[in-house]
Amino acid sequence: QVQLVESGGGLVQAGGSLRLSCAASGRTFSTYSMAWFRQAPGKAREFVAALRWRGSSTYYADYADSVKGRFTISGNNVKNTVYLQMNSLKPEDTAVYYCAAGLIVLGVKESDYDYWGQGTQVTVSS
Repeated sequence: QVQLVESGGGLVQAGGSLRLSCAASGRTFSTYSMAWFRQAPGKAREFVAALRWRGSSTYYADYADSVKGRFTISGNNVKNTVYLQMNSLKPEDTAVYYCAAGLIVLGVKESDYDYWGQGTQVTVSS
């Protein structure tokens, strides 16, 4: 079993930055692919970014087209924490951001992930 807790959300102006954190506990952190999803009001939950460790300090990463060049996923496998650095934020980035963990490598669907955090709100004003 894995427990995930997100933090770092808040209210920012367009063009600003935030860094989200996801702290994992339970089973071995490096066993899982980790991902960020987001869900805006009235919309389905959508994939944002994913990370899969391939060594002690390196990993594969994948991003949704909507955030490429602006968001960066990273991790610290000693602290069992995954981050999402969000730059050049836009109002359309406003959503609840969820951390997820699963055994499917770099999955992009909700069903690819078995464990979810409670979410953290990100609001970007225009």
